[in-house]
Amino acid sequence: MIAYIGIGGNLGDALATVERAVQALRTSLPASQCLRVSSLYRSAPIDAGGPDYVNAVAELCTTLSPEGLLQALQALEQAEGRERPYRNAPRTLDLDVLLYGAQRLDSPALTVPHPRMNERAFVLLPLAELWPQGVSAAALAAVADQRIERL
Repeated sequence: MIAYIGIGGNLGDALATVERAVQALRTSLPASQCLRVSSLYRSAPIDAGGPDYVNAVAELCTTLSPEGLLQALQALEQAEGRERPYRNAPRTLDLDVLLYGAQRLDSPALTVPHPRMNERAFVLLPLAELWPQGVSAAALAAVADQRIERL
């Protein structure tokens, strides 16, 4: 199954953390192969709190179930000291399952496609690098006012 993973962080050395996460996706994720990774981007926090984020998107081929993939990603987050004090809190590392093939899933633990991905330039721009036919010009235009820059 082809899955797209959103990668981001804004606490500590976010650039180094995201680079370590990319390396972990390439070498340590069970039953998965990292096919490609987008450019890195710097973006403003959605709620304007905390420092800027470093973001990317990875394309994986995996035999993990969506829930198994989420668990493996959360283990990588924990290894980087991820805490969840409140919704959208600044974080060392955030790994989100954006898409899992064409599957749709809505459970208490996981919603796929990611429910807010079309509202976020930091998801759509790197995703469009990897899967241009999957991101419409209208979707990109809708987030054009969000501050984001390619690193």
